[in-house]
Amino acid sequence: MAGIYIHIPFCRKACHYCNFHFSTVHTLVDEMVHAISKEVELRKEYLQGEVIETVYFGGGTPSLLSIGQLASIIEQVSRFHSISAGAEFTLEANPDDIGPERLSSWSRLGINRLSIGTQSFYDEDLQWMNRSHSAEQSRTAILLAQDKGYHNLNIDLIYGTPGLSNERWLQNLETATSLEIPHLSCYALTVEPKTALQSLISKGKFPDVEPEMQSEQFDMLMRFAESNGYEHYEISNFAKMGCRSRHNSSYWAGTKYLGLGPSAHSFNGESRQWNVDNNALFIKSLEKGIVPFEVEKLTTEQKANEYIMTSLRTMEGLDK
Repeated sequence: MAGIYIHIPFCRKACHYCNFHFSTVHTLVDEMVHAISKEVELRKEYLQGEVIETVYFGGGTPSLLSIGQLASIIEQVSRFHSISAGAEFTLEANPDDIGPERLSSWSRLGINRLSIGTQSFYDEDLQWMNRSHSAEQSRTAILLAQDKGYHNLNIDLIYGTPGLSNERWLQNLETATSLEIPHLSCYALTVEPKTALQSLISKGKFPDVEPEMQSEQFDMLMRFAESNGYEHYEISNFAKMGCRSRHNSSYWAGTKYLGLGPSAHSFNGESRQWNVDNNALFIKSLEKGIVPFEVEKLTTEQKANEYIMTSLRTMEGLDK
């Protein structure tokens, strides 16, 4: 049993807080799809024939890809891997990319779970984050997805942002439950190095985060989730019964996974490796039949430490 993660490193806009690898220049999208498809072939032996239980398109914004581009990657993965009949196929999608035709096409490709980058149901929060969608687009996208049969849905929400009152945070959570969202990924705003947010705060243009307020809103989140039937199964993840993210759960359980695309990480139980986080270099290397990555052989101590660290993130904890 294993998983595959596919990193699509393109976005429409740069969110102020984001430190993931991405580009807002889309001239290399076709070349990137070809390069990832080539990587699938070159790394076909990495998982040693294990059956694939989860496939996850992350980023970046993978919903930017055309249906044809997504199809070509999925076909390539299916060509070189044995995929379980009940596999979970997740696509991260921004609300402004979601429409009836795309939803139907994604479903035909086998995508059966959507993770929608909502972040907030308030326009002022979204503008502060420099998101590309509106609060109304989020609501519309969720309802459209449900109408098209997507009931295995996750939305991302961010708390602890400067200016986010406890009342508004609670309203975000209540909106999510009123929309019958079965899975919530909720993250405290983190000021990461070399992000626009760090620069704006350091220049005094944005107020800094308040740890006490973040702690209070996390406590609100935990109490709200429990009272509304969500299982707090990982630090930042809450699910209705039977709706956990199978892909992300496999990370915390130490399952093998193959990461495809620039900056993607892979783990085979003995070592961890990560691809170069440069789009042009990644593409040029794959054109030459070379996967550009670094690798770290894990010691027994590192394996134990990773097991402890990941297990303690979950409600199951660890086996001493």
